[in-house]
Amino acid sequence: MSNSLDPDELQAALDAVHRAGVPGVFAEARAGEQIWRGAAGIADLTTGRPVTADMRHRVGSITKTFTAAAVLQLADGGQIGLDTPIGHYLPHLVPGERGAVITVAMLINHTSGLAEYLPHAYPSLAAFPDLAETTPKSLDDNRFTQFNRVELIGLGVAAPAVGVPGASPGVYSNTNYLLLCQLIEAVTGTSAEEFITRNVIERAGLRHTELPAGPDIEGPHSHHYESWFGMIDPPRDYSVYDMSWVGPAASLISTVADLNRFFDLLLAGEIISRPMLERMRRTVSVISFEGKTIDYGLGLHRLQVPGSGIFWGHDGSVWGGGAITLISPDRNRQASVALNLQRWNTLAPSGRPRPHAIDAALAALVRTSTGGRPGPSMP
Repeated sequence: MSNSLDPDELQAALDAVHRAGVPGVFAEARAGEQIWRGAAGIADLTTGRPVTADMRHRVGSITKTFTAAAVLQLADGGQIGLDTPIGHYLPHLVPGERGAVITVAMLINHTSGLAEYLPHAYPSLAAFPDLAETTPKSLDDNRFTQFNRVELIGLGVAAPAVGVPGASPGVYSNTNYLLLCQLIEAVTGTSAEEFITRNVIERAGLRHTELPAGPDIEGPHSHHYESWFGMIDPPRDYSVYDMSWVGPAASLISTVADLNRFFDLLLAGEIISRPMLERMRRTVSVISFEGKTIDYGLGLHRLQVPGSGIFWGHDGSVWGGGAITLISPDRNRQASVALNLQRWNTLAPSGRPRPHAIDAALAALVRTSTGGRPGPSMP
């Protein structure tokens, strides 16, 4: 792994992602005291306005690390127990035997066995992840829908279980994190959004990060172009969207610089205690939405980046917007990347996504920005 940043290599890797088909991509990489920021492409396909590295962006499930940190702070303070059943705190939401068996920690690391509510809240995505049977109609129908969090949780809890509580592999589910939001509210008497803002976002000094109250992204930002596996052609902008369908499970707005700052402080033990950080990095196998097996801790992924080594972090996706953030265990290398196109792959007759040039180019960007050899952006 290289210990320095090469601006030319980094910019070339960004440019390759843009050339492969992403309208706009921007990133910040850090190596020790070195910081590099770059951007390539377009923020608005209608006006030709370019993307810039300081833009605010919806970062999807990277939000989960912030929410997990808030819950771990409460555990640090003795207000909750990670190994206490969720039914102790929220018996009305997870009643009966499951409420007595599923612990707080199982919610955070997705081993609860609770199903994802998304296919039930978005009816035309009801076949997800059987993608060939879905349509993007619900994206437009629900652009300004204000979902009720308790009702969404009810959909996930009522759905057939996807696993045995505590068993590995777990199954990734937003139901888990909406329950954590209700847990925060029950214990603190304040909303999850307020608690996370005050105790995580503001504590980390993140001036461009927020959990939005409305459907708009305030300040300089890119449009968010959703393709939904080629079913939306040309891709449509969903940057204006009511995010109550995920809340503090995936609604965060941030910048690549703020993401790097937060994850650096987190691994430095500045957000939660070091013993709690060690618990956060205790991983299990979890099946992602894409059907991949990932190493997942308490709101953190553990990833092996080819040519770069082990990194901690998270990725995220919303309609039209995506991001990934990574940090080495010694905190010497960091990279955060944001893209304004999602689900760019078309579908094979089997219904599974076909490989796309963007996949290889993005992998090369991640490898380059984390210190690996840049290599070819295409196979």
